[in-house]
Amino acid sequence: MGKNALKLYYPMRHSVESILPLVDEFVVALGDSDEDDPTREEISAIGSDKIKIVDTTWDIDAYPRGMEHAHQTDIAMKRCTGDWLFYLQSDEVVHERDLEVIRKRCEELLDDTRVEGLLFRYRHFWGDYEHVADGHCWYRKEIRIVRNLPDVHSWESAQSFRRIPGFDGVNYRQQSGTHKLKVAEVDAEIFHYGWVRPPRVMQNKIKAFNINHQGRERVAELEAAHRFDRIFDYGNLSCYTRYDGTHPSVMKPWISQFNWKKQLRYSGPARSMNPFRAKQDRVKYRVISWIEKNLLGGRRLGEFKNYILLKR
Repeated sequence: MGKNALKLYYPMRHSVESILPLVDEFVVALGDSDEDDPTREEISAIGSDKIKIVDTTWDIDAYPRGMEHAHQTDIAMKRCTGDWLFYLQSDEVVHERDLEVIRKRCEELLDDTRVEGLLFRYRHFWGDYEHVADGHCWYRKEIRIVRNLPDVHSWESAQSFRRIPGFDGVNYRQQSGTHKLKVAEVDAEIFHYGWVRPPRVMQNKIKAFNINHQGRERVAELEAAHRFDRIFDYGNLSCYTRYDGTHPSVMKPWISQFNWKKQLRYSGPARSMNPFRAKQDRVKYRVISWIEKNLLGGRRLGEFKNYILLKR
């Protein structure tokens, strides 16, 4: 699902293309984008009969606090017909080396009805295509394939899924009466590019994100206070983990457009110098991240897991 995807620098076309060889159909929930956003044209240009575009209207008054993201995800899910549903957000891409692994895992587990979803590793790129954020505040794994069951729904702001029997179709943030999915791991990863954008565009993306989570009135107040005037600062990228591996081949034309290196910092203060202090920039979480990486061998302290992992 997406809205103003290209305008906000989401590689939505490449996301679709990355798993198109694997799926029987691909349902795209395309929101009511601005006239100058060419996302529909980009998706249509792929030229695949597998792709079904569902035009939607976003209503953040009816679905506040980011729940419209989950609502839009559910719209697409209910149009799918397969046994397994593979969910990708507009900034998530799968490497071609993992496609056959994913296919075999789905076939292997198809008849094991205990398994309600598949759990993927995550690689969160930050600032450019050579650094990843992997500290305490970043989720390491998440569900991206679920069974096509009527009570499985997108949850909260669409990061994950839960079983919600008798769901009212409105409160995607409800906790009571929801159930974590029982999942099995798949030896594959999601390449997450949501934090790799030209700094000025990243500031626009944050504004749009805040509208979806805090409402237009609150964002208008922040604009009046000049909280969006500065371009986004990613902080000292040399403090992030270096990535020297390959990227999904479908991302090659997108990555070739990288032209904002001179606007990035590779020295100076570690934390980002933005008006909005990111959770990962707080001293508390920087200390926790250091302890986890250097003293605990990567084990997370109090890690939230929105799933029940089966040994399967």
